[in-house]
Amino acid sequence: MNELENVNSHGIGFCGLLTIVFIALKLLGKINWSWWLVLAPLWVPVIVLLAIVLIGLIVMFILKKND
Repeated sequence: MNELENVNSHGIGFCGLLTIVFIALKLLGKINWSWWLVLAPLWVPVIVLLAIVLIGLIVMFILKKND
């Protein structure tokens, strides 16, 4: 095998695992959070990505305006 061989991991990931833990804790009655907070690990990365894209677009607009 080549040391530079690509390794693709299709695991659940940190956010998915955290979501499963929160759902289990909610269903077992260990936490009394609302469901939107329990499912937050699913939508927080999407919001962060959208924020990065928005900041990038603003920077591009400002740089284009200055040219």
